[in-house]
Amino acid sequence: MFFGKTLEQRAESRQFFKSLFTIVGPIALQNLISAAVGSADVVMLGYVGQDAIAAVNLASYIQFILFLFFIGLSSGVVMLAAQYWGKKDTYSIETIFGIGTKIAAAIGLVFAAGALFVPELLMKIFTNEDKLIRIGSEYLRVVGVSFVILAFSQIYQAVLKSIERVKQVTVITTAALLLNIGLNAVFIFGFFGAPKMGVKGVALATSISRVIELVLCVIVCTRVREIHFRLETLFRKNAILLKDFIKYSVPAIGNEAVWGAGWSMYAVIMGHLGSDLVAANSVVSVVRNLASVLCFGMAYGGAILLGKQIGANQMELADRNASRLVRSTILAGFVGAVILGLCRPLLFRIADLNEQASYFLTPLLYINCVSLFGAAINTVLICGVFRAGGDAKWGLILDSFAMWAVSVPIGFVCAFVFHLPPLVVYLILYVDEWEKMIFNVIHYKSKKWMKNITREF
Repeated sequence: MFFGKTLEQRAESRQFFKSLFTIVGPIALQNLISAAVGSADVVMLGYVGQDAIAAVNLASYIQFILFLFFIGLSSGVVMLAAQYWGKKDTYSIETIFGIGTKIAAAIGLVFAAGALFVPELLMKIFTNEDKLIRIGSEYLRVVGVSFVILAFSQIYQAVLKSIERVKQVTVITTAALLLNIGLNAVFIFGFFGAPKMGVKGVALATSISRVIELVLCVIVCTRVREIHFRLETLFRKNAILLKDFIKYSVPAIGNEAVWGAGWSMYAVIMGHLGSDLVAANSVVSVVRNLASVLCFGMAYGGAILLGKQIGANQMELADRNASRLVRSTILAGFVGAVILGLCRPLLFRIADLNEQASYFLTPLLYINCVSLFGAAINTVLICGVFRAGGDAKWGLILDSFAMWAVSVPIGFVCAFVFHLPPLVVYLILYVDEWEKMIFNVIHYKSKKWMKNITREF
């Protein structure tokens, strides 16, 4: 009996990891290519100048916050759609798509208006250096037109992922990101007779690639047989699903907004500590993103699989697979941190920084190694395991406390009251992942996160 059970568990484990990496592989590849685009931007902007790198990095926090809203909305879509996919209720998935798209478009419009009409005001949030404000504003005015387009493509992709069409999403984003890299080169260096546009060229390349990305999303969705993405679904009314979407997506949006705003406040603190620290952090962030693609792919891939199993009322199976997901992410986080540390020689080749900025590179890298390991575990729990069971409130509560009651206030005091060295302030800001990890593990062990949130229609 014991032996048979062990064989059964081994078969179950193999099936889970096979299914997981069928989803995680494309997501990780997508994240890797996305990080590669960021790397290419930094390398190419290095030829424009250090100020261009720092300004675009700060301006990108506006897009970063917008992405977090979309990630929150997408999480709401995935939480519901993955469970309804396990229940084989495609009509509800179509309705969820319509609800999510309308809300995302409204948010995209607000951010686009800010980027187009008051970019200087937005840049002043992150820095008081006039040259960075001017360069960053040029970037925002051009890239802002793509924010509404991005809203539609993000919800399309969330639904496709929920019904396990991850490979198609990867093809779409890969094509768009590779186009982005190519257009960056064209508009930065003036290839093929194009004008040399500097940071405006990076913004224009991003906007064009996002238009193509949306077109590809529409084409792929017309070929999906199970789900019908019609214009009618945008206006379909269902008060129960709308209530559920708000119930589960608003905490996810709040969680992402609280986390993103906190992360942006870290940028505000660093921005006022000097452009050298900002430029060095830009380079380190590029390498960190490359080293973390597998960890975060496991979180979002795991949410789809676990959500499908919970929606099908396979609770015990979901519990066992959640344990497998967490253990494998701990290993992936450790490997990612080691890889990040080994990337030190690459840092000095990515961009031509001045002496002070170059001095910051090594300590910032090692601080990020420690932070990455904690971030991998927290992300798989908050964004993967807990959200698969419809629990987005926990992440909202934890991030609100850890970042806004602890890290941000302490960071401000250390930077602007005690005037501690920039590296000390940076370290204080980046240890927040370890503060959250303890509470996340306790919540995971309680199993209060595991709920079937589907309805009978």
